[in-house]
Amino acid sequence: MELFANNLIETILIIGVILLIVEVVVLGFSTFFLTFTGLAAIATAIIMWAGLIPETYAWTMISIAVFTAVFAALLWTKLAKLQNTVDYRRADSDLVGHSFVLPENVEAALPMKEKPKYQFSGISWYLNAHEDLVKGTLVEVVKADVGSLLIRAKKA
Repeated sequence: MELFANNLIETILIIGVILLIVEVVVLGFSTFFLTFTGLAAIATAIIMWAGLIPETYAWTMISIAVFTAVFAALLWTKLAKLQNTVDYRRADSDLVGHSFVLPENVEAALPMKEKPKYQFSGISWYLNAHEDLVKGTLVEVVKADVGSLLIRAKKA
């Protein structure tokens, strides 16, 4: 404990950096409390180092509490907007555009579980199409969903 008391500024700085790392790396920037507290600890260490407040546990706690509230008030709306940004675009798939010859007939009207499967890249994919396709047709993948491929006859 004496080591922390003799090196309070460095200890508070290290704690602040660790809180920020945990927030970003472990929690994926999902909660802001550790961000605000980490920034407050770093700010407290800096103003203690500058000699603006005394190096005591009481002043440390007060300063971290005040700075946490200030950072929360200043940054909450900006960080919340950052978190609410959602990209609705579909992720590109390497499967889209892949061509192969149909191993069996594909009937568009069948339920998904009754459709034929195609083994590719170690995974069995259900084959789905908007129109009926016959065995031996050269097809290409139009869209890849979880466990299923939407295919169509490839145009020459």
